[in-house]
Amino acid sequence: MSLIPEFELGLWNAWILVIPMTINFFFDVRAKVARESGDFQLTKKEKIILNAIPLTIIVSFVYAVFLPLQLGTTWLYGGLLIYLFGIILTAVAVLNFASAPKNRLVTKGLYRVTRNPVYVGMLLMQIGIVVACTSWLYLLLTVVLLILLNAILSAEERYCLETYGDAYRKYMSRTPRWIGIPKSEKRG
Repeated sequence: MSLIPEFELGLWNAWILVIPMTINFFFDVRAKVARESGDFQLTKKEKIILNAIPLTIIVSFVYAVFLPLQLGTTWLYGGLLIYLFGIILTAVAVLNFASAPKNRLVTKGLYRVTRNPVYVGMLLMQIGIVVACTSWLYLLLTVVLLILLNAILSAEERYCLETYGDAYRKYMSRTPRWIGIPKSEKRG
């Protein structure tokens, strides 16, 4: 990683890797369900955070257009491995969610390991791009995205607590928000 980021327009740039992540984010089934329910009330701060997330994704995409992949390097192969694991994790999480009965709490599949497998997969994809391109600037964008996602999760969890009540509290007590991070002790 160099202090001065590379900017080079090219066919083999990171934009190729950002497309699936961008599509996944803007068509996230969970977000649509919450917005369409009409019961999802956000505070002013949460609305700002919610609007900052797509902005961060768009900035990541625009930067990725000019961010060359480190072709033929170990960095590229390591990054692609992390990236592919993120895609698989995201796809399985989406299938777990889509196959669950509507208006029921999803606790099967990857949702047993983390309450947010789609976000975990998306962040793994971002980290894979960071490694494949060895870009500190893209790493910074990934950290910003992680902070924003973590901040908006409080609103999502509040919605789930209102919707599913004690079932969600039990789910929170046994399933961590993020993989490898201790379970939440919040009780609503």
